[in-house]
Amino acid sequence: MTATGDGRVRHPAGSVSNSMAIDPRTPVIVGVGQVTVRPDPAGDVDPAVRPEPSAVMVRAVLAAVEDCDGVAAGGSAPAGRAVLARATSLRVVKPLSWQYANPGLLVAAGLGIEPSELVVSTTGGDSPQRLVNQTALAVGRGDLDCAVLVGADCIYSQFVSRRHPDRPVLPWSTQGPDTPSPGSLGPKRKGTTDAEVAVGLDLPVHIYPLFENAVRAGAHRPLDEHRRHLGELWSRFSQVAADNPYAWLPEARTWEDIALPGEANRMVDYPYTKLLTANMQVDQGAALLLCSVAVAEAAGVPRDRWVFPLSGADADDHWYLSHRADFHSSPAVRLAAGAALVQVSATIDDVAHLDLYSCFPSAVEITAAELGLPVDDPGRPLTVTGGMTFAGGPGNNYGTHAIATVVDRLREDPGSLGLTTGVGWYLSRHSVGVYGTSPRPGPAIAGRPAARGGPPARGGPRAGGTVVVDAAGFRWADPQAAVAALPQCSPDAEAVGEVTVETYSVSYERDGALAAGVVACLTPDGRRAWARVTDPDHLAELVAEEGCGRLGFLREDGAIDLR
Repeated sequence: MTATGDGRVRHPAGSVSNSMAIDPRTPVIVGVGQVTVRPDPAGDVDPAVRPEPSAVMVRAVLAAVEDCDGVAAGGSAPAGRAVLARATSLRVVKPLSWQYANPGLLVAAGLGIEPSELVVSTTGGDSPQRLVNQTALAVGRGDLDCAVLVGADCIYSQFVSRRHPDRPVLPWSTQGPDTPSPGSLGPKRKGTTDAEVAVGLDLPVHIYPLFENAVRAGAHRPLDEHRRHLGELWSRFSQVAADNPYAWLPEARTWEDIALPGEANRMVDYPYTKLLTANMQVDQGAALLLCSVAVAEAAGVPRDRWVFPLSGADADDHWYLSHRADFHSSPAVRLAAGAALVQVSATIDDVAHLDLYSCFPSAVEITAAELGLPVDDPGRPLTVTGGMTFAGGPGNNYGTHAIATVVDRLREDPGSLGLTTGVGWYLSRHSVGVYGTSPRPGPAIAGRPAARGGPPARGGPRAGGTVVVDAAGFRWADPQAAVAALPQCSPDAEAVGEVTVETYSVSYERDGALAAGVVACLTPDGRRAWARVTDPDHLAELVAEEGCGRLGFLREDGAIDLR
């Protein structure tokens, strides 16, 4: 074990595996693949000839097959093909750009395989990491030997088709009503209450500014200073994207380019410009091949291609916005990340490669604060891809790209650790994964020994009620009981009278005119109410002066008069 110049710890490649036999059931990622189908430079290609999501998924899996052997595209990959032949489960991240009855059937046919299990995730940006967590557990338990995890979205092609003068119909695959239904993995629950939707909280772009303005107020940062803060944060992300061969916008941008509105960078919802939001108009796919060590060895995958999912954790914050204790924290990601790190006897300072889910800056800022990470560390960026604005935000599947890139970083830096986070809905669902190039010892689970064939048991602190499962050395933690025990707010849908503004969101028309605002309020007895703002003067005030902490009068019609 060695210390780096930045104080983080590197565990030499193979240091653990050389001192103990690796359980043959241990889950390992042996191949990763990414595909970016870029726009035609001339702009005259018929969008109908661009590949559909299932075809991009096939390409991503084939890239992962070749990656097992470390060969260039189109090369022979005997180990990768041997791994693919052993795949008994095909797990698809649900695409948003096309409604397939069972996308796994199309992908399996394109690959020439017949897995016994086809699964599709539910909606949410946490889905890729949740799939890894659940698949690693299944492999470690011996429920399956090898799985393909894949996703893709082609929202750019849809966008071009809708705006093409000929309005071509995309000839993408359809599946009949008799198509067998896939299995489903992940929670199914709508993200907002009817009362929240009624005031305009119907899209992420209207909701994440609530978090952003609360973060700014909590930091006591003036509005203009915070605009620059956001631009500089996202500028650092763009610099990472500039070196990412799969990035949709591989160009370093200045903070002014990003945070100041302009003709090509309109205001969307205060304080976010277009370049401060996730870029979903991309055609991208990514895949992972996850199998047992026994399969990897039998297939002949070179040892330097192996990257282990070491631990994972999943937790939900108090689900609805109306119940959150505040809008500038996330206890669920704090407890999930802490639990995942404890399971590998590590702290965040031991992690060299990070990717924090980046749909909007507030998601990164809140997660970084909960994990104890500075947002401006030049030696340890908060993204390995460049984030969802610049690398691309392909629907639910961004996390697969992040994991694939972390795998590549770890192979280049053996002995180091990587960590990724995924977010579903409105900072509602959180999934965390820790990765490394060697298995690591971790704390014992109460009442159970350490992993079979593993090191002596070691203990560690865990939040009260956290459930931990060890499957051949992969450790998954569920701190949901600890999250549920934390204070939450009570909504008051009938509130009228004096209130205090907690935070707010102000949307813009496409021409730059102010459209409407949503205000989260606290009543004198500490309950939460929602209000609409349509008065032009109030809207102008909220984007020019600090609105958090202002007093107001909530009327019976749901509008608020600001003081």
